[in-house]
Amino acid sequence: MTDHPRIPLVAVIGSPVAHSRSPALHGYWLRRYGIKGFYIPMDLAQADLESALRMMPRMGFVGANVTIPHKEAVLNIADVISDRAALIGAANTLIFRKDGKIQADNTDGAGFIANLRQHAPHWLPSAGPAAVFGAGGAARAVIAALIEVGVPEIRLANRTRARADALRSDFGAKIHVQEWVQADAMIDGAATVVNTTSLGMTGKPDLVLPLGSLSPQALVTDLVYTPLKTQFLIEAEERGATVVDGLGMLLHQAAPGFERWFGQRPDVDDATRAAVLSA
Repeated sequence: MTDHPRIPLVAVIGSPVAHSRSPALHGYWLRRYGIKGFYIPMDLAQADLESALRMMPRMGFVGANVTIPHKEAVLNIADVISDRAALIGAANTLIFRKDGKIQADNTDGAGFIANLRQHAPHWLPSAGPAAVFGAGGAARAVIAALIEVGVPEIRLANRTRARADALRSDFGAKIHVQEWVQADAMIDGAATVVNTTSLGMTGKPDLVLPLGSLSPQALVTDLVYTPLKTQFLIEAEERGATVVDGLGMLLHQAAPGFERWFGQRPDVDDATRAAVLSA
């Protein structure tokens, strides 16, 4: 399936990284398509990041996924950066090219949109404003993607307002920054509501937002996928909203990288989802 002289290796790089479901996902695809290759977790400290990345191609690695806390730092190491990674200010996918250069891309935004379109096919980005909570690297990818597909206005709040203001500066007039305590006003009239924070993740406090003004016609999604259905999504669903969990974003963002590294575009289907959930 590939033209690599050695069995191709790929890693997910972060710290910590043991919790990542990416090895289970890519391992499933490798078995499904009969590809000789390996995908492993690699816990790297910030101080070792560049030296490890420069060495990996010589060890047989053809690429890597990048997760917290290295998504921004790899842009200072990569030789070639895609336009969307530059816009977002972070990369989640690295390709070790045959010419020796490290290429950085960001597929998080595309994965986010693909997840919504798969699980909420009637969602219309242009139907109204989006309310986005959080202003980290994931929020940057989500905001760039929402703007690209035609969301007319993005209401943004972060517990540290300065980070939200920085996104407003980077992404322009469609971004309207509001205080975290104004969540109720943000959600009022919003067609799309997104949690990009880690609140609600197993081991973290719940995301507590007043949902009294949430429209039953709204789509609500959470990037957290452990647990699969957060308390935030449970409460939104109880109010009649369409909810989409975050696991599909993980699956869809992974597919372009897998294709680049192993030469096969994988299907993101129910069997893939079940394989990751059972890992």
